[in-house]
Amino acid sequence: MTNWDNFVFTFFNARVMAEYLPRIIDGFFLTVGLAALIVASGLALGLGLAVIRSFRVRPVNWLIVFLVDLFRALPPLVIIVLIYFGLPPIGLAPSGFVSTWLALTFVLAAFAEEIFWAGILAVPKGQWEAARSTGMSFARTLLWVVLPQAVRLTIPPLTNRTIAITKGTALGSVVAVAEILSQASAGVSFSSNPSPLTLGAIAYLVLFVPVVAFGRWVETRFAWRR
Repeated sequence: MTNWDNFVFTFFNARVMAEYLPRIIDGFFLTVGLAALIVASGLALGLGLAVIRSFRVRPVNWLIVFLVDLFRALPPLVIIVLIYFGLPPIGLAPSGFVSTWLALTFVLAAFAEEIFWAGILAVPKGQWEAARSTGMSFARTLLWVVLPQAVRLTIPPLTNRTIAITKGTALGSVVAVAEILSQASAGVSFSSNPSPLTLGAIAYLVLFVPVVAFGRWVETRFAWRR
């Protein structure tokens, strides 16, 4: 057997790939669902925290800053493990899926809050003053004048951070979430061949290459024109 034949047999074994392809597909759809939940809940929570912070209630803002810094500092894997293994002793027993979802949602929300907050601060003060001079309340000014501008400013950094964090769904394999990496790793263990990992890599490419391309389109579509 030549070196090339050995490489193909090791990483592109047709028999092994055909056997474990259905499991990789199952993991693919679970990963898509988990990533969608993380993005929706993480961005919504981050925006909500930034809006609350805009009202400048000091004790509340201190709490938000503390939580944001905490979840930005801790590695996502540590948060997943803490939720999965730390909550059962107090009577809560989230599944691996829920633990991964909560952990990555908190991490994305922490980064999103800072990005949204920076966007709000970047809106010129004159926009606030002009809106308030027409009789609009602080809340209406924030909602209808400031936030649309702030969100547009935050799209490029927010898109990159969202993609980076959603790729962390692979960490769910540590707590038995049957996503792509978990299915691929199980396939390697049972077949004693790394070809399932090749399938897993292809599945991640199929999932995230379009997401990256879409993110680039969004950045271009909503970028400020100079």
